Amino acid sequence: MSAYTRLLLACFGLFSLIGCTEPHQDSNIRSRGFVYCGQDTPTTFNPQLTDGGLTADTLAAQIFDRLLMLDPVSHQPLPSLARSWSVSDDGLEYTFTLRKGIEFQSTDWFKPTRQLNAQDVVFSFKRIIESDHPFHNVSGGRYPWFDSQGFPDLVKDITLIDSHTVKFFLTRPDNAFLSNMATSYTVIHSQEYGQQVLKAGTLNQLDMKPIGTGPFYLAQYIPNDLIRLNRHWGYWQGAAPMEQVVFDISSRGTGTLAKLLSKECDVLSSPVASQLPVISDSEEFELLAQTGMNVAFVAINNTKPALKDIRVRKAINLAINRENLLNSVYYGTGTKAKSILPPMSWAYNHDSKALDYDPAQALKLLKEAGYDKNLTLNMWVSIEPRPYNPSPRKTAELIQADLNAVGIQLAVYNMETFRRLNAVDIAQSDLILTGWIADNGDPDNFLRPLLSCNAQHAGLNVANWCNLSFDNLLELASRTNKLEQRVNYYHLAQDILDNEVPVIPLAHGVHFQVHHQSLGGLQMSPFGTRSFSSVYRSE
Repeated sequence: MSAYTRLLLACFGLFSLIGCTEPHQDSNIRSRGFVYCGQDTPTTFNPQLTDGGLTADTLAAQIFDRLLMLDPVSHQPLPSLARSWSVSDDGLEYTFTLRKGIEFQSTDWFKPTRQLNAQDVVFSFKRIIESDHPFHNVSGGRYPWFDSQGFPDLVKDITLIDSHTVKFFLTRPDNAFLSNMATSYTVIHSQEYGQQVLKAGTLNQLDMKPIGTGPFYLAQYIPNDLIRLNRHWGYWQGAAPMEQVVFDISSRGTGTLAKLLSKECDVLSSPVASQLPVISDSEEFELLAQTGMNVAFVAINNTKPALKDIRVRKAINLAINRENLLNSVYYGTGTKAKSILPPMSWAYNHDSKALDYDPAQALKLLKEAGYDKNLTLNMWVSIEPRPYNPSPRKTAELIQADLNAVGIQLAVYNMETFRRLNAVDIAQSDLILTGWIADNGDPDNFLRPLLSCNAQHAGLNVANWCNLSFDNLLELASRTNKLEQRVNYYHLAQDILDNEVPVIPLAHGVHFQVHHQSLGGLQMSPFGTRSFSSVYRSE
């Protein structure tokens, strides 16, 4: 069933945020918008509460704006809601000057009476750093990305200087602060809307019926089916050419390709690598590719008795044939990973001594550790294709065969979406096949949220690994302004990962996106976020 058909069915009783328009009004959806396929179902529309997925990767860029944005080429921060900023000499104070004339979205559930000002910025971030903020514990009260970065400890206070100037006070210098302020998690909410839902006692509405300043607003949500965004006419950079965007969130696997070929979808995100020849052979579609700041990896649960032994962790690493993965899963489009950092990172250690494929050495280490063909492990796998891994199921099968070849019996548990923040999932797992898409170009954005002690407490460090020497190197790198010294600290941090093997880097993927040739203005980003504000249809 097409997204359009489901849209009409929604008018006859399915759940909707704002109800439905008359059927005839949606009879020409392709001329008024487009359908986007290949995404998971969100649990919230507030990216502050997530660690990735559709909400942070795609929806946030449509509904919200941030103070800063990232240049897709240089990876440097650029003005967005903040037209300028300054940093104190000691690196402890960041002052942002906001643009004037920024309109919030108007919906059936909220009509703004004022434009964006500094109160909205203070409101958006104090919710995260102040435990007594009225919204801090709403919707679960967890801010995984911010907690993994140590944001509540880093930001001492946020002060309104005047109606369009706000100042952040830090407890220590942090060279990654501006880049982090440009990520998809650092969105700006409406304080006025917050006050409205607080008065009404419906606080979680702030997260499920969001209000932002972005080019589109949330108009309709049918769980496991579709999300419809409508054009925000008052968007500060000019109204988007397209009236609406419909996200088809009902399909998985080859079903999305079938919908693309039958023109039920206009855009397909992250097609499976084996589908690329079919797509390339058609003149109706345009295939875009973006070398991604990403990594697929196996996280090893360092709390499990057998996996606490470094010889076992190294043996698992040595047993995995990455070249086979690249050929069978990525179809030659990926790059073999030696590090969590991708080769395009300025802190990548090209002289890494990371272990490579050597099953004979793996057998030797397992025997030394007392696990000569008597080790049984499990691996949890999210089967949703992602830019860093176009076919997790196939990847898991190949890893299972590799480990079996050295005497490790591996049970694979497939999940629609791995709940990274679910303590039960993490505790039950021995290995987790997962990955990461960077939020900005700073190497800290890979190393800290995935492997720091703070990230372990926040739930993002699913390897359950905490190394104070590693954390100290990250702190030293964040405090120095000398690039050469920062690179040295990050290289030393990577050396620790090579020696300790808390995770097993597998590959860096290429992010593919395909769309109907009639669509123009679609952009790609190495960080996975892209706005649809400039998308148009030429026919």
